[in-house]
This record gives sequence, C-alpha cells and structure tokens, in this order.
Amino acid sequence: MLIDGHGNWGSMDDDPAAAMRYTEARLSPIAMELLRDIEKRTVQFKDNFDNSTKEPVVLPSRYPNLLVNGVSGISSGFATEIPTHNLREIIDACVALIANPDMTVAELMSIVKGPDFPTGGLIMGEDGIREAYETGKGRIYIRAKTAIEDVRGGKQQIIITEVPYQVVKSRLVNAIDNIRMEKKVEGIAEVRDESGRNGLRIVIELKKDVDADGILAYLLKKTDLQVAYNFNMVAIVKKAPRQLGIKAMMEAYIEHQKEVVTFRTRYDLEKAEDRAHVLEGLVKALNVLDEVIETIKASKNRLDAQANLMAKFQFSERQADAILTLQLYRLTNLEITQLEKEHGETMKKIAQLRAILENPRKLMNVIKDELAEIREKYGIDRRSVIQGEVEEIKVNLEVTVPAEEVIVTISREGYVKRTSLLSFTRSGGEIESAGVKEGDVIRWNLTLNTLDPIFIFTQKGQYFLLPVHQIPEFKWKDTGTAIVNLLPLAKDDKIVGVVTAKPGELAPQSAGNSGTDNQPVLVFVTKRGQVKRTALAEYATSRSMAIAACKVSEGDEIIKVFRSDTPEDLLLITEQGMSIRFNLGEVNLQGRVAGGVRGIVLKEKDRLADAVTVSGDEGEVLVLSDLGYAKRTLLLDYPQQSRAGKGIQTFEFKEGKRVRSNGARLIAGFYVKEAVTLLTITAGGSVSEFSSEAAPIDDRRGQGKSMTSVDRGDLLTEAFKKPMMSS
Repeated sequence: MLIDGHGNWGSMDDDPAAAMRYTEARLSPIAMELLRDIEKRTVQFKDNFDNSTKEPVVLPSRYPNLLVNGVSGISSGFATEIPTHNLREIIDACVALIANPDMTVAELMSIVKGPDFPTGGLIMGEDGIREAYETGKGRIYIRAKTAIEDVRGGKQQIIITEVPYQVVKSRLVNAIDNIRMEKKVEGIAEVRDESGRNGLRIVIELKKDVDADGILAYLLKKTDLQVAYNFNMVAIVKKAPRQLGIKAMMEAYIEHQKEVVTFRTRYDLEKAEDRAHVLEGLVKALNVLDEVIETIKASKNRLDAQANLMAKFQFSERQADAILTLQLYRLTNLEITQLEKEHGETMKKIAQLRAILENPRKLMNVIKDELAEIREKYGIDRRSVIQGEVEEIKVNLEVTVPAEEVIVTISREGYVKRTSLLSFTRSGGEIESAGVKEGDVIRWNLTLNTLDPIFIFTQKGQYFLLPVHQIPEFKWKDTGTAIVNLLPLAKDDKIVGVVTAKPGELAPQSAGNSGTDNQPVLVFVTKRGQVKRTALAEYATSRSMAIAACKVSEGDEIIKVFRSDTPEDLLLITEQGMSIRFNLGEVNLQGRVAGGVRGIVLKEKDRLADAVTVSGDEGEVLVLSDLGYAKRTLLLDYPQQSRAGKGIQTFEFKEGKRVRSNGARLIAGFYVKEAVTLLTITAGGSVSEFSSEAAPIDDRRGQGKSMTSVDRGDLLTEAFKKPMMSS
C-alpha cells in the first residue's frame, strides 16, 4: 500500500469512501522509497501546468513499483494492464539480472513464478504467464480459494476465503444468491457472507445429498469465482510507449537506477568536496589562529575581513566565509581534533564516491545492496498460488437440472410441451385428455427424463438437438408452446422425425464403430427412395441452431427418420403400390452429411410413400390409400430381396368408369402384430381414426376396404399410429 489511510476508505464490497473531511491520509513507508533521494538531483524536473513550480518527470523509485504494484490504465490509443507481483521475487530477479544480463525469460521465471495478487487466489496458466513475460501479452485465469467442508446432518458447505483480484465481493455473493433463488442450480440452501476482522469468508450452505463438486464447478463457470486476466504490459520507455516483456521491463528499470545512483553520487560528491574544502580552510586557520584573529580585528567590516583573509592567507571566498562564521567554542582543542577527524572521513567518502562513478561494477553493487535492503525491510510472503495447467471446468447437467421422469408431447401442428407425471395422472391419465388446439392432434408422445436430449429432424435434411429440460413445462390440458419459439425452424420446413436418446449413447467413441455391435443408428429415407444409415453418436452437438443431418438432392425430401438399434429389415412402400424388403445391413454406415444409397428403383412419377422396419415372418403389413382404403397382407408374402431393385406389388388400384375407385396413391404403411389405432388426416385437416383389425387380410394385390369416409375433394394426406403412453 502506498497510502496509509485513516477512516473509511471503502471496502471490497465497493462501498464508497467517506467524505474527505472524515478521512486522513499520509504516504506509507514504502511510498517514501519511491521518493528517496529526489532532493539530490536524481531525476529531471519540469515546469508544472502553470509554471508556478517544478515537478519531477519521473520518480527515483528505489524498487520496481511498476511490477510490484502493477497498473491498469488507458490513454489515447494505448492501454496497459500490468498485474501485481511479489516484492521479494521481483527484487531477486533484478539482482540476478544485474549479475547475469544474459538471463533468459525462462531463467527469470524460476525466480518470478508469476503475478501475486493482494487478494490471493489460484492463478492458472503457466503458458499464458510465459507468453506475457516474453511478449507483454498473455492470458491467465484467477480462481477463488475454495474448500468443501462437511457439517452436521450429512450436509456439506462450500467455503470461499479468497476471491479473484478486483472482484467486488458483495456482487459475487449476490450473483451466487440469485442462482439459488432462480433455482438455476438445485441444492444450494443458503449463501452467507461471514467476512469480518478475521478475513474474508463466504459460506454456501448445501442441501443434503447433493453434488458439492458439481455445484462448485457450475459457480466457477457462471460467476466471478473464476475470471480471466489479460496482460497488456505497455510502459513509457524513453518518452515512447512500448509493449514490454518482463526482462525488457527490468532492464529499463536497471538503466533508470544507474542514472539515479549516478546523479545522486555526483550530488553527494559535490557536497563532500565542498565540505572538504571548507574543512581544509578551517584546519589551516586554526594552525595560524593568532594571525587570523589579528587580521580580522584590523579589518573595517565583515567584507573587508573576508578580503583581507583571502589576500593574506590565500583562503578561497568559501573558506574565508566559513572562518568568519566560526563560533568561539570551536576553538577548543577537542573541536580542532573533531574537525581534523571529519576532514579525514570526508576525504575517505570522496574517494568512495569517485570509485562508484569510475567503476560500473561498484555502481551496480550499490543498486543491488539498496534493493536488498528494501527487500529485507518490506518483503512479504507470496499470497497467490501458481498452477501450471488451466483446469477445464466441466458442469454436469445433473447439477443444474433435477432428474425427473416427464411426458413430452409434440402435436402435428408443431406445439410442444413438457408435463409432469403428476399433472398427467390428475388429468385422467389418458392421451385423449391432452390439451391441443382445435383440429390438431398429438403426433409424438414420449416418456423421458429431464436429462435426456431429443433429436428433431426436418424434411429438408436438417436437425436440432433439443434438451428435454429446455422444453417449457405445462399442465397436461394446456396446449403448450409452438416449437418455433424453441428452435429456428424454417416456415417452409416441417418435422418428419423425432428420435430420443440417452446422454451416454452420444459418446464420441461410438461414432467410429463398424455398426456390428448393436450401436444406435439413425436411418433416413427420402421421397425418391434414398436410404442412409449413420451412427447416432455423430449427431451429438451442443449447438442450438439447425445442423445438416443428411444431404438431400434438389426436388427430393426426407419422409422418415427413425432409430435402429438392432439389425432388421426395411420395407419401402411406394405411392403407386410397389414395395421392396431388404436387410438394413446392405446399407453401409455413412457420415452425417452423406446422401445415402438407392433403396428402390422407382417408376416414372412414382415416389416413396412410407418406410417401415420388419423382422421375422410374424405380423402383417397394412397399407392405406388416399381415399381411405386399407388392407393387411401377411409379412410372409414379402420375401427379402436385394437393395436397389424394382420390388413387388403391394396394392392394386381399381380403374375404370363404372368401377368405384379405391384411391390414386398410397399414403402410408404400417407393420402390425397386434391391434393398433390409426389416425388419418385429410388435406383440409379433418381427423378420423380406425382400428387396424378392421382392415381385411388380403394378398399383396388386394384392393382394400374403405376404413373411413373421404370426400373426393379432400383426400387423405397422412396417417400415423395413435400415440400410446410409452416412449
């Protein structure tokens, strides 16, 4: 501290200082070292702002204050940020550099470990320190000193005893308390500031059975418990700003001290030579005292006496003046001896001063000795701890999000909501009671954990990762929020697939597997019959924007995305009633942005209507036309073929003027083993449903039976299984 203050001078809580009438200030002892010898012409002086007095251009600064106390400032076009350092380390480094001017920065860093902040803390980033000491620019991280203590009742608490440099303690405490009140972290019971005469102490009391390390990691990441500090060591050297490394800064300081000590020595030499000259005159006068007295008595006045002494005894004007001002008690034998002794000591001092000026080594020894004296008198132990590596802060999702089983629904028109199981149960526990807009229906119904992610895939080949905990919570009978409020989904795009996953399934190591170990895989199917398989792990992301999921050719679009964890067959169904069944193993795993391979050779103007996974020989394949005609065919009738063939017929359309049409195209296909309810939707938005059991079992070329009345001007456009209460 350069100023010794008395009264209220503010605090770490950013409290303002009292008015100046209530405070006092004086320079501290170490501040006087900055001014020491200023009266001995050690530094240049210039006129002050109004030419009424002189002021020093620089201070003698008998220790490297620029590094010890640091500085933060800005001027026109230049800014500087120099951290504080330990006085002992800086002086030791200066002394070592004087002894060996060829020292490297690495050698200096064996003495100066890094900055040393008055507030202590943990400094991380040895590489940043080295870069700053070499170039003048670098970055480090300062972390608060924390500890986790066990308290009664099986609880824990986080204790903070040191905060990063220049962090306002009250704001830090408020920030942590706001996190508690806003429940951004589950598990903080209370935040207290117990700082007092015994030092800084912030207590974060935790609830029982919570992850104390996880909460601490979150606080380090989200509050000023850890801050970045950027070096920008700019200083004025020879009247010009320069960006300096630590060695260049110390060399500049040593050069400055050489000037200071040289000027001071010259000043002291002048004074000593003047005193020696006076003493020589006094000693000479005392040897002829009687004659001197006679000469003075015979003089008319003081000026005459001075002239007579100079003429008769060859005294200089300075010596004659000293003789005339000599007091009578100085004529005693003791005083004569003292004068002779003082003369001898003065001559010895003159010899020493001249030796310093003539010998650069002695000059440097003087600088080293005086620095060592200051080190001994004012040095304190290091307060900040240096850690070489910057420790990465990893915040577990479990810390910020309480694990809870919830229901997530997404409607056909794109309304999404998260509902607690309690709200679902209280509302009757049925899918029919879910709140939706008029004419809308629930398209996806998923039972998930709040820690799970959801993948949303669109027909244009993009996807979004939506964490369940980010979906707003609503009651079961509420409509929810439009998904465009959560995701930047384009207006001309729509959702075609929703896939769930567990956080552990997105581990990067899974991405490089061969696909033979039942790893989770995503399957993409497009309108033009392209099929792609990609490992689910390749879709892991932390971004919230749209990301490419699959390359889609011009004029094509994705019609289905689903997850396939085990080897199974894929059945492709076209609008004109063709189908092909092949094993998914024929589709090699590709990268995330690949476009896939051909699954079926389509006739002209034919397009894919649906794709379903099948396995074994049990069950039936149900197909549905745009006029609501459906039929079931045994899976046995669909033999496994090779990929990229023309396929076999799965539905026959009625044609003719007198024949009642059963539709112009297929819109959907389903693999059914037991009765399911199917929802159908027309172009105008009319919704109806029927049971799969109502559809007749027929051969592949069957013409189906009408399952729902459809107006020829409002044909069916889509159909899907009615969501059930399971994931």
